[in-house]
Amino acid sequence: METIEKDAPATGHPSEHPGMGAVLHDGGATFRVWAPYAEAVLVTGSFDGWSRAAHPMAPEDGGTWSTFVGGVAAGDAYKFVLTAGGATFDRNDPYARCLTNSVGNALVYDPAAFDWEGDAFERPAWNALVLYELHVGTFAPEDDGPGDLHGALRQLDHLVDLGVNAVSLMPLAEFAGDVSWGYNPAHLFAVESAYGGPDAFKRFVREAHRRGLAVLLDVVYNHFGPSDLDLWRFDGWHEGDYGGIYFYNDPRAETPWGATRPDYGREEVRRFIRDSVWTWLDEFHLDGLRWDGTVFIRRTHFDASGENLIEGWELMQSINREVQAQRPGTLMIAEDLQNDAAVTAPPEHGGAGFSAQWDAAFVHPVRAALIAARDEDRNVGAVRDALQHRYGDDAFRRVVYTESHDEVANGQARVPEEIAPGEADGRAAQKRSTLGAVLVFTAPGIPMIFQGQELLEDRHFDDTRPLDWTRADDFAGITQLYRDLVALRRNLHGTTRGLTGQHLDVFHQNDVGKVLAYHRWADGGPADSTVVVINLANCAHDAYEIAFPQAGTWHVRLNSDWGGYSDAFDDHPVHTVEAEAGEDGAVRGTLALPPYTALILSQNAAEGGG
Repeated sequence: METIEKDAPATGHPSEHPGMGAVLHDGGATFRVWAPYAEAVLVTGSFDGWSRAAHPMAPEDGGTWSTFVGGVAAGDAYKFVLTAGGATFDRNDPYARCLTNSVGNALVYDPAAFDWEGDAFERPAWNALVLYELHVGTFAPEDDGPGDLHGALRQLDHLVDLGVNAVSLMPLAEFAGDVSWGYNPAHLFAVESAYGGPDAFKRFVREAHRRGLAVLLDVVYNHFGPSDLDLWRFDGWHEGDYGGIYFYNDPRAETPWGATRPDYGREEVRRFIRDSVWTWLDEFHLDGLRWDGTVFIRRTHFDASGENLIEGWELMQSINREVQAQRPGTLMIAEDLQNDAAVTAPPEHGGAGFSAQWDAAFVHPVRAALIAARDEDRNVGAVRDALQHRYGDDAFRRVVYTESHDEVANGQARVPEEIAPGEADGRAAQKRSTLGAVLVFTAPGIPMIFQGQELLEDRHFDDTRPLDWTRADDFAGITQLYRDLVALRRNLHGTTRGLTGQHLDVFHQNDVGKVLAYHRWADGGPADSTVVVINLANCAHDAYEIAFPQAGTWHVRLNSDWGGYSDAFDDHPVHTVEAEAGEDGAVRGTLALPPYTALILSQNAAEGGG
């Protein structure tokens, strides 16, 4: 610890300007920090030669300290120096927008200086979204180290070509070191310096918007750090072995990542998290946030044995209510994984108010059905239930996927590798993993894929291992399959509007033959009603009869067995289907159904009926 000079004045003059952290004004900057147990606070930086006496701060109501310092400009480095209990210690600004690194200095930043060049992006409707989750550090690596936002920006055209319209980024808040998944935030308001800092992120968002891509970001409010954490015992005060003013100072602080759960009952901490949310949404023009591990905000433990944290629940309600009131349509996604409909129920009905939540009731049974080694072990009923699952009365309050950063790490592998360990490029892995893709893009909900799925990436996710872009050429057909699925899901050809609709009818289930068929529709009728047939068995059916929603000609919009997708596929011919009403009035049609194949069918707008 360092010692402040004995003759340093105890206090200066409070600033007349509002705002926490370092806020630029004409002629200088206001500095303000919350440190209720400090006995004295000063700000020092490159603007005063790092003086330990020149700029003392004045106490204000509520435990904040502030001062105005003339001559401060954007880019100046600074720290706060706090005195408490006879000791002094340097602290980085909790509200710092930019740092040299997680243990370096805060930098004064002007959030209004970036030129957005007229960015006025209109977010896609929730029922039209297709999410692509990516990790900046591995998505587009540089030659001399981890990837950054500049490299990720270079790959945006790949995503546009794929057809997705929303990018979901793993956390970017400044973390310890230069390599991380990002779920260890050291500074909640700053963009990771190794990724390029705040302006690099703004350029990424601006260019994504120009290409029609919404941008969402993972945020971590269930714990902070736990390393490189200036918030820990920020002003010297703490109880027991706990972390002081930003944290619970009792067993409620304990999380799987350390005793760093924020104190959701303390108003200043609630405001700190709320301000972080609005910084990402307003200053960075984001279209939504994905909240990590919300179960650890509302409970002390993952399972039901944990103590309920009512104040955490109320914090989520309050923020979601405010966001939807001020920015309707902003997508706020919860990773809760408890299948609790209250997470996405409106606050006025007692819910937490999230727009959607990651759906554990989809990913686990679907992966299990794909990965099972023997056809007879595939649970068609579980897949049916996964398709039918929803939270409340809105099908789009869930995000459906077979791969995410969690599902392809932590002892798990990519779906193709799970299907055929060591043979992820083979027929079985290609066929069954793409069945999973069809289920994701045709199920009610918001579909999401993880970086590299469209390349048949077979390696588990590791923040030191870059995405293998050579597979874009090796598996160009698989990429085309994903491109076709995205186009059908978004109804880009005007023939599958039903895939954007609320409705689902699983009308055929063959537990012995492992065949499932379902009808998706918005309003119904030609170019809307869409029929999906999934064969989860390695056997072909030359004439498989199923019901159809109405009579007429049904065109095959996708045959996942097409040889153009892969040389490993069987390329069984599948033709249009003429559905006719029988004597009993039921409409039926017969189709060819290749092994491990999905078919998507619909009628042209001028056809049907009769």
